[in-house]
Amino acid sequence: MSGSGSLGPSVWAVSDGRAGNAAQVRAVVHALGETRRWMKIGHIAGEAHRADPIVLTPRLPWTLLPADKWPVPLASLPGEQHALMQPPWPTVWVAAGRRSAALTREVRKLSGGRTLTVQILDPRIPADNFDLLVTPVHDGVSGPNVIQTVGSPSYFSPHAIEEAGQAFADLADERGKSAIVILGGDSRAHTFTDSAAIRLETQLRTLAGQGWRLRITASRRTPDPVRARFRRMADEVGARFWSGTEDGPNPYIAWLVFSDVAIVTEDSANMLSDAAWHGLPVHIAKLEGRSDKFDKLHESLVAHGAARWFGGTLETWTYPPLREADRVADAIVEKLLERFPQPDMSGDDKVAPPDWMS
Repeated sequence: MSGSGSLGPSVWAVSDGRAGNAAQVRAVVHALGETRRWMKIGHIAGEAHRADPIVLTPRLPWTLLPADKWPVPLASLPGEQHALMQPPWPTVWVAAGRRSAALTREVRKLSGGRTLTVQILDPRIPADNFDLLVTPVHDGVSGPNVIQTVGSPSYFSPHAIEEAGQAFADLADERGKSAIVILGGDSRAHTFTDSAAIRLETQLRTLAGQGWRLRITASRRTPDPVRARFRRMADEVGARFWSGTEDGPNPYIAWLVFSDVAIVTEDSANMLSDAAWHGLPVHIAKLEGRSDKFDKLHESLVAHGAARWFGGTLETWTYPPLREADRVADAIVEKLLERFPQPDMSGDDKVAPPDWMS
């Protein structure tokens, strides 16, 4: 749709409520809304615009079945979620996680193939059920419509970076020997045990004694005893610590921008990828436990040059920052322009930014 105030293509960002999956969808959608991309596709007349993500939580017994075997997939949703799944269908649908794959497949069918469907993470069904399938390279999924990413799609908009820089401008004077420490927690593959916490604390105390400025942040999954341990350590060595609003405004983006290196526990693809998006030398801190999937993730980050294993010392090096959400967004734009060729934009038509970027 052209003309003043045009909303452009409609995009539905679909989450199953899991924070990690939602973060990957959000990264791709925000990258798609970046001005240089949106100007290319802003002429598309979308319907059913939604400014907010949709959370869909399909129920048993559907979730026990492969995504291409669900009978009446929309019936798997609770009533209020089912009510959201009505035409008109969006121009682009972006979802993540196996539990959303059957719904992505169904929307493609219900829209008559008009909705461009993008599925993130391995759905364990053939890739040709979607227009684009985005999976990490360590999953080993390939195909003509598959985008293999190193790590997870991460994205930080210029506006968010500028805001963070202004809110925490004092950090700009603390470059040189500044390290962000990103603490994960317990998961299916890893456990933040007492021994892992003691080992990391000992290493961080040594670094603080060597003059490193430590900025430590905890995640939702960080066990409370671990959180308390590192908060106490931060107070004792003069480090900064943040784990929630009780510690003030969230400094996460600013710490990524104004740090020289990163130490990240091995349990989260998203946290590792956030640091790699900024091009920080990523030092992977070991927890307890392992899985083949995470071993391959770590190997892919090391092979890219983004990461090395943390043994108590910090190094600096350079590598091409990981901008995987940008690659996915570029592929979406390319697919859209195949369907909706860009008209002559030399007139007075204007393109409005997407709702979620305002």
